[in-house]
Amino acid sequence: PEILPTCRELGIGIVPYSPLGRGFLTGAIKTTEQLASDDWRRHHPRFADGNLAANLALVDVVCQLATELAITPAQLALAWLLHQGDDVVPIPGTRSIARLHENALATRCQLDGATLARLRSAVEQTSVQGERYHPAGMAAVEL
Repeated sequence: PEILPTCRELGIGIVPYSPLGRGFLTGAIKTTEQLASDDWRRHHPRFADGNLAANLALVDVVCQLATELAITPAQLALAWLLHQGDDVVPIPGTRSIARLHENALATRCQLDGATLARLRSAVEQTSVQGERYHPAGMAAVEL
């Protein structure tokens, strides 16, 4: 959020990377045991056991709101990003035609002010646990 005003002032669009949180915001991942033994997310700091449990609080809100709106959690997450402005263009990774269609339907989701406020409140009240990348990855992006 800190960079949005500057980007907008300079006319720079925003392309959110991994807008579904590496699959996390789909609501499908509840434990690392669900992931294949060779899935790299097993070693990702945000998916580490203690962090995963804490981060699920936000996912639970997303899932609850999505159910109320009769859409998928992924559609809600993408629709929320699309509602941030025409200069925000999420690029979700998609592994199947079914997911491509699901993600595309997010463009039709209309979120009212109350829903947007509930999502913003959930984000503001959640302290995401775990770094964005493992230590070598953090060093590579110099964050």
